[in-house]
Amino acid sequence: MVGEDHPRACTGRRLLRAGLASPFRRGPGRAPGPILLDPRATEPLTPADADRVRRTGLLAVDCSWNRLDERGGFDPALTALRGLPRRRLPWLFAANPQHYGRLAELNTAEALAAALEVVGEGSRADRLLGTFAGGDGFRPLNAALLAAYREATGPDGLRAAEREFF
Repeated sequence: MVGEDHPRACTGRRLLRAGLASPFRRGPGRAPGPILLDPRATEPLTPADADRVRRTGLLAVDCSWNRLDERGGFDPALTALRGLPRRRLPWLFAANPQHYGRLAELNTAEALAAALEVVGEGSRADRLLGTFAGGDGFRPLNAALLAAYREATGPDGLRAAEREFF
């Protein structure tokens, strides 16, 4: 939680309050951490990441991604993020009221739900999306994309699916 969003509009904060997400704390000597969703990562999240996601989870940094370039990415002071595997989401459209129809402008709840969809955890994605305005429109808006991404075999297959659409 970087705290750049208005507290009432912050989907990450709402996920925490609803018990649908938990804060990330990484201590010394812990097992490998979750996959960090990072829009600057070169490797896309693919169905091949499903086992890792089920074992260690997903991590989203709730911040204004519009300010990511200003900051030079995620704050290097966030030492807990060092060494985590980073994946970018495949191209998807936002369904939230603030950015509806915009490419790659997902809020935190949509980003986590999209990641869950890609790795075959659709029912978990439904629980996340079910509590937000526009959440019920996310899957229909991105149905063809999500289906293609779920069928992708590895990063090259996912990139090929993206090229088909974009």
